[in-house]
Amino acid sequence: MTAIASHRTGARAFRVLFAVLACALASRQTAFAAGAGDRRTALAGIPYRYEMPTEAPSAGADSIAVRLDGEVVYRGAPPLPPAGITVTLARPGRHEILLSSEAGSLREEIHAVPAWLSILPPLVAIVIALLFRQVVLALLSGIWLGNFLLEGYRPLAALLRIVDRDVIRTMSDPAMGSDHVSIVVFTLLLGGMVGIMYRMGGMQGVVDRVGRLATTPRRGQLAGWFMGVLIFFDDYANTLIVGNSMRPLTDRLRISREKLCYIVDSTAAPVTSIAVITSWIGFQVSLIGQAFSSIGVDRNPFTAFVAAIPYCFYSILAVLLVLLVALMNRDFGPMLAAERRARSTGKTSADGAAPLSNIDADNAAPAAGARPRWINGFIPIAVVIGVAFAGLLVTGRSSLASRGEAPGVLAALKEADSFVALLWCSMAGSAVAALLALTQRLLTLTETVAAWMNGVRSMLIAIVILVLAWCIGAVCTELHTADYLVHVLSGVLDPRFLPLIVFLVSMAVSFSTGTSWGTMSILTPIVVPLVFGAAGGAAASGPTFETILSASIGAILAGAVFGDHCSPISDTTIMSSMASSCDHVDHVRTQLPYALAAAGASILCGYLPMAAGVPAGASLALGAASLCIMLRFFGRSPDGR
Repeated sequence: MTAIASHRTGARAFRVLFAVLACALASRQTAFAAGAGDRRTALAGIPYRYEMPTEAPSAGADSIAVRLDGEVVYRGAPPLPPAGITVTLARPGRHEILLSSEAGSLREEIHAVPAWLSILPPLVAIVIALLFRQVVLALLSGIWLGNFLLEGYRPLAALLRIVDRDVIRTMSDPAMGSDHVSIVVFTLLLGGMVGIMYRMGGMQGVVDRVGRLATTPRRGQLAGWFMGVLIFFDDYANTLIVGNSMRPLTDRLRISREKLCYIVDSTAAPVTSIAVITSWIGFQVSLIGQAFSSIGVDRNPFTAFVAAIPYCFYSILAVLLVLLVALMNRDFGPMLAAERRARSTGKTSADGAAPLSNIDADNAAPAAGARPRWINGFIPIAVVIGVAFAGLLVTGRSSLASRGEAPGVLAALKEADSFVALLWCSMAGSAVAALLALTQRLLTLTETVAAWMNGVRSMLIAIVILVLAWCIGAVCTELHTADYLVHVLSGVLDPRFLPLIVFLVSMAVSFSTGTSWGTMSILTPIVVPLVFGAAGGAAASGPTFETILSASIGAILAGAVFGDHCSPISDTTIMSSMASSCDHVDHVRTQLPYALAAAGASILCGYLPMAAGVPAGASLALGAASLCIMLRFFGRSPDGR
């Protein structure tokens, strides 16, 4: 009887499973029939830019008409304007776009989502991550919710879209797929290099060498800050190099993983965003140049970027705050508790923490007979830095040469392919580490390969989270989350207060979407014309105008860095947790008060005084003083003194 009952239960379970799969496949088929790639989604009540479809019947036609729900919204000669036409869908639900001409007609459907719902996917992901400490679950929940809205509220279709569209698109999209693959390969190769360095005693040698000077937690933090500022040319390289190289030292000095991760993250994007010779410079300058061209302004975009650097208050104050925390030996909030735990118990990670990377202890310790030598840790890192910088120059000069332009250093860095340079440097670092281990007979060939694979394996969890973070970013883009935030938070104000408003909007967009470059791409084409428009047009000039223009551009850059710096769905934040082997939720929870402190100082001591005519230098000095006062009165020593 038991066997029969068990058989019946199994059969019933199989039938239920079969029914669920059948419904899922039906939902998936319906979704495909709708054409995921052709789907258009807009927000109800928010202006939507409709662009000309490639298959539109316009060949040989003298005119083309566009109708929205039967009402003509555009009529003119084909094709549509390059920027598209702006339409507003008054209500949620399905809407019909009809393009008609003498050559034929084309019907398309636009799915309008209630505007406020667009903010829910990233918000849900952030809340779940902070409450339940499950980053993967949080990101999957946000992605599913976004797809649920995009797929017309069909739960099974939304679930299937995570793998058959979002993940695949993230890694294969022509616009960003190759960059994402490059980051994954770069991360894995650098992880392999670190694995070899650990096994042959190179990392232990670096710790022993630096440890002669960095003998206290204060000096250890200062060493991490100095290395972070030194590796300024790329935020990805910064996080992985500084985090991996400093981790053994900070563990020995009883500095919490949360503090190490904060130092790494706060000297990555904030430094790279304002340094002139970086992998960001070409992208930043091109956005400013495109914004100038769109309104017919003849200005040097590079000069405009340099003029905006003093107004990147958040980036500068965030880096300065790390230095002040180390020098004054004071912490506050959850970070204070983490540091006191590490100092008193030696536990650099909290009980129950789930670090994003964790090289197996047996394979991380120096092999038997491998004498720790600092040079074996220094040389691979130096090779990575050197090859990365050389790669930026080579790729930039190659691009300039193809157009017949002069190959200057700054010009080359503007045109450089940073992802190619990162691939070269990580491959070179892995190869040099392996050669050092083999030529000195510190490791056998088998041990070298095993150490490299262990380093690669330590990065896999982080790679999964990184891919999911890209997926939720893509979903937010399709849901027009940033457009909604810009629409809600922006308004017509006194031009003097425009930089403040731009900073707040940029902060909100970057934190919600987890992307600094995406935020800059969205806001720069909007803000720059807005500044000129408020000042009277393309011919606007004068000291006040120049200050507002520079401060507005700086506010975009600084606000974008805020989200890149501390959002739990930011790739740089994730990579900082990965490189420091820190629990990601612990990192976000401990770092966020420091990021908000720097943001608050940027607002109260930077953009508000600037509106009253206070120079940028004086504002920065005031901001630094306010951070010192805050640490003095609200900070406490982790040592209990």
